[in-house]
Amino acid sequence: MAFNSVNRRFVAGLALAGFMLAAAGCQSSDNGILNFGFGKKDPTAPPPPQDPKVLASQLRAYCPKVTLRDGTAFFNTYAKGTAAKPKKKKADAAADADAAAAAAAQTGPDGAPVDPNRDPAKVIYQASITDVTRDCTHENGQLTMKIAVAGKVVPGPMFAPGTVTMPIRVAVQHGPDVLYSQLHQYQVQVTDPSAATQFVFTDANVVVPEPSATDYQAYAGYDENAPAATTDKSKGKRKKRVAAPATN
Repeated sequence: MAFNSVNRRFVAGLALAGFMLAAAGCQSSDNGILNFGFGKKDPTAPPPPQDPKVLASQLRAYCPKVTLRDGTAFFNTYAKGTAAKPKKKKADAAADADAAAAAAAQTGPDGAPVDPNRDPAKVIYQASITDVTRDCTHENGQLTMKIAVAGKVVPGPMFAPGTVTMPIRVAVQHGPDVLYSQLHQYQVQVTDPSAATQFVFTDANVVVPEPSATDYQAYAGYDENAPAATTDKSKGKRKKRVAAPATN
C-alpha cells in the first residue's frame, strides 16, 4: 500500500512538471500575444508617435507659401468721363426730370446702378495675376524672400496705347502680426490692341525674422484700396497776404 501511494505521488509530480514546461514553451513562442509588459513585442503594433518639434534642418529649408487673397487677382483701368455737367437753371423742372431719368437709366443687367467710375463699357485695360512663386534664403537670423508675380494685361473697349500702373502689394504675416507689407506701383507698357501683354513683377527685398515654426503666410495681389498719392497744390503759389489793420 505504501509503495502504491509513493508511485501515485511521483506520477502526479511528473505530470505537474510536464504541464509547467509545456506552458513555459507556449509562452516563449506566443509572439507577444500574452505579453504582460516583458518579453517580446508585437511587430504589428503601431510605432510610438513622433516628436512634433520642428527640426533645425526643416526650418532652414522652409519657404512660406504665397497665396492670393480673394478679390486681389484682377485690376481694371477705366476711362474717365469727359462730359460736362449742364448748369441748372432756376425753375427748370423739365431739365431736372430729364437728368433724373438719365441717372435711373444707368443700371446694369441685374438692375443695380452702375458706378460711373467703374463702367465695364469704359474699361481701358484689364490686368490679371496668373501665377505667383517665391525663393528663400536663411542667413543671420533672418528669412529673405524673393516673391515673383506673373500676369497679363488685356486691352478693353476703351483701349488707348500707353502705360498701365498696377498697385501690387506684397505682405508676410505671422498669425495676426504683419511682418512685412509693401505697396508697389508697377508699370507696364501696352501697345498692341489685339493681344495680351505679359508681365513679371518681382519683389526681392522681403526680409522678415527667422521663423521658429512653419507658420508664416505670404501674400501678393492687387491693392486698389491703397490711398492715392496726393500732390501739394500750394507749391509754386504765393499765399495771399491779408493787409494788417491800420493803427493810429
